Amino acid sequence: MKYIASCSFGKDSVATILLAREHNEPLDEIVYCEVMFDKDISGELPEHRDFIYNKAIPTFESWGYKIIVLKSEKTYMNCFYHKTIRGKSVGMKKGFVMSGHCDVQRDCKLKPIKDYWKSQSKEVVQYIGIAIDEPKRLDRIADTENKVSLLEKYGYTEEMARQKCMEYGLLSPIYQFTSRGGCWFFPNARDCELRHLRNNHRDLWDKLLELENTPNLIGNKWNTLTQTSIHNKEEQFMWEDRQMNIFNFI
Repeated sequence: MKYIASCSFGKDSVATILLAREHNEPLDEIVYCEVMFDKDISGELPEHRDFIYNKAIPTFESWGYKIIVLKSEKTYMNCFYHKTIRGKSVGMKKGFVMSGHCDVQRDCKLKPIKDYWKSQSKEVVQYIGIAIDEPKRLDRIADTENKVSLLEKYGYTEEMARQKCMEYGLLSPIYQFTSRGGCWFFPNARDCELRHLRNNHRDLWDKLLELENTPNLIGNKWNTLTQTSIHNKEEQFMWEDRQMNIFNFI
């Protein structure tokens, strides 16, 4: 039997590894899949990526855990510029993905993970970071013998998982401005996440603005489901900043 922890390096998956260590649970490998924006730029926010590679992974390796980093051959840019070959939009580029119907999730994350699981020659138990206050997610793995939540086993809520990470100094800095992680270009980001990207990583924000100006796109707005434009968000944040400056001046 082989025991593997799926890890995004968010609070729940990190707390899972900490509990495995504290309770001497078997753990053979920690598996992380990094989605790439292009061949050089990660889909992770820079501060989260720095936390992963310069803090969390070295700590886990010092404890004797084996880390497996997976990456797809495809990037977000490959999906964005992919031209359709059938239907009424033949020749047009895919553009921005639709939330819930994401080629990027399928090709850039799920495929390398599925390929990894297929490569396993032994029977595997997978540790998944789901807390006890996430009953719907726990219900999905209730009848599967090979998926285990150590957070559920030891009675941990999401807040308890957060505190456990803080106890070890292993809480990602993303939790200073958001309650969840995710690729910086995905269309489900909230205003607090978008504002952080704009204020702290202007080069990445500008890439989204540039992509929205690309001609011949099927998905021609950042969030195709809600028809939300990054240019609209840029204008919204600009006026909010001006209003704040006026109030501060007064």
